[in-house]
Amino acid sequence: MKQFTLTIFLSIFALAGFFNDTTAADKAEYLENARLCNIFTKKIEDYKKNMRKDFLAGATLASYEYRAELFCKKATDAKKVLDSETLADLNTSIEDNTTK
Repeated sequence: MKQFTLTIFLSIFALAGFFNDTTAADKAEYLENARLCNIFTKKIEDYKKNMRKDFLAGATLASYEYRAELFCKKATDAKKVLDSETLADLNTSIEDNTTK
């Protein structure tokens, strides 16, 4: 019986730490994608001001636009996930406080 109880407690502690690390990693990924989104958005604006009129300049601009769209989409999707997780955590803590 002691081994069974010990196994349950160890499983709970192991899983609790795992999910906290995942949330931290998701937040770090969101921040990095948001940073890259801002960088490429600014690069597009600056590049359009001083852009040459040749094929390579157009390809460079298309590359910047593609990467800006990619990182901005990833940041938006990650923000939605983080917001839903944060709201779920907030709702849980509110329910805990009201039952006390």
